Amino acid sequence: MSWPFDIDQCLRHLTASDAALGALIRRAGPVTLTPRTEEPPFEALVRNIVYQQLTGKAAATIHGRLLAITGNPAQPDVILETHPDALRSAGLSRAKTTAIMDLARHAADGQIPGASVMATMENAEIEARLTSVKGIGPWTVQMYLMFCLGRPDVFPASDLGIRKGLARLYGLDELPAPADAADASTPWKPYRTIAAWYLWRSLDIPA
Repeated sequence: MSWPFDIDQCLRHLTASDAALGALIRRAGPVTLTPRTEEPPFEALVRNIVYQQLTGKAAATIHGRLLAITGNPAQPDVILETHPDALRSAGLSRAKTTAIMDLARHAADGQIPGASVMATMENAEIEARLTSVKGIGPWTVQMYLMFCLGRPDVFPASDLGIRKGLARLYGLDELPAPADAADASTPWKPYRTIAAWYLWRSLDIPA
């Protein structure tokens, strides 16, 4: 799937708006990520919960173990029928186990819309709906908006990787506070999703 906006126009805007970001874009190359627009929200949110506060490799391992227990794709009714200890045996924390089970209850009750409905909803409406689930906060919703719905202007200012990327981009001695990170992103509107991707990408590029 492709981004639901003109990625070339986006890159021209970001390059013109910030010389440092433009240099990073040229060094990192094209955007290689595409949003999973057809993925059922329940599956995406289960994965996002697993990935909270973990490195990609560790989270992927735990997610794979979880799907080995629940089946792939994970289904709300199967999770609700699975003992929490079995879910935790995949490597989930108690808090993440609680969050996934609460998400499954919301989904089973019809409170988690499908992908086509989510695509018609405003960001704030989606956040209000999803944060009613225990353990789903703004970061998890932001990941869903960015990487499943492909919303162009989402910026997770509190994310550690984003703050590290900003410090590297501008040669800062300390990590910027989330509020300062949000302020720094202002020139990148309305394409902060892609700017954020480049900040994460910068951490994999040798200094």
